[in-house]
Amino acid sequence: MSATDASAFARGDFIPDVSVIVPTYRRPAMLERCVSAIAAQAYDPARYEIIVCDDGPDDATRACVQRLAASHAQHGPNIRYVPVTGTQGPAGARNAGWRASLARRIAFTDDDTIPDPQWLANGMRALDEGADAVSGRIVVPLPKRPTDYEVDAAGLAHAEFATANAFATRAALERAGGFDAQFTSAWREDSDLQFALMRAGLSIARAEDAMVLHPVRPARWGVSIAQQKKSQFDALLYKKHRALFRERIRRSPPLLYYAMLAALVAAIVSMFAGAPRVAAIAALAWAAMTLWFSMQRLKTTSRAPAHIAEMLWTSTIIPTLSIYWRIHGAFKFRVLFL
Repeated sequence: MSATDASAFARGDFIPDVSVIVPTYRRPAMLERCVSAIAAQAYDPARYEIIVCDDGPDDATRACVQRLAASHAQHGPNIRYVPVTGTQGPAGARNAGWRASLARRIAFTDDDTIPDPQWLANGMRALDEGADAVSGRIVVPLPKRPTDYEVDAAGLAHAEFATANAFATRAALERAGGFDAQFTSAWREDSDLQFALMRAGLSIARAEDAMVLHPVRPARWGVSIAQQKKSQFDALLYKKHRALFRERIRRSPPLLYYAMLAALVAAIVSMFAGAPRVAAIAALAWAAMTLWFSMQRLKTTSRAPAHIAEMLWTSTIIPTLSIYWRIHGAFKFRVLFL
């Protein structure tokens, strides 16, 4: 870093070539691993900065960022801490980050990734070739027989556009309106930005050589039940981008879920209505569909006894919860969505 750059850092008016935005929420050890990888990029450390957006500020995260900032203060990159208190969720945190930057180009990743040393340079090269935004490659390492949760997390590797690895010009973000902070969970906010960029007529390129590693975080038993709450944001995405939702996300409602719920309701109603035969038939149909659903989830996943038990148990609950949250989202965001 030159004496001029160091002086600019000290004054706080240094304008980097690119700002790397990292939203985080109370996992400082994981954040430190990510920021350390970003700080080790094969890119002039005097020409980029890292902005950590703490969504729900806590002392441990602040101390972690301050320690990292101090260790790189002499040679760069500059590392900044932005507490986020006005919104909750990664969408609002990312907005706070890129809007706190003065750079013309913005890079996004998440606190649970490990960017490749060439990640930033290759992403910037793709932007420099004329794209308004760039989607990089996400590698999710999996064991030979992953759990259902790990398979679900690995969906990131096939995403068209995910802000665990994305780049955009400031002009493109401003034109698209940035992230929609109504997406308060890490679900569909990436697609919303992608669709907003597309509808604004902006170009999105792909950079396979801009790679981040995304190890799957450990999860508690039965985590898929809690994950169903995210389904409500499908309704919001559908309301905002109906045609693109049908084309890129889902063409039809989850008919199996509705069939399972209908059979369960029929069994309960028939039992109380004094029609045990109908109740038995409906219950048998529900059990058969639940077992089939469980077997589908186990087809290529772990056969560990605890995982098999988890699949059987959660398969009885997921369809009803998923539909509940879809309907909840339809009412919350005032859209007809099934």
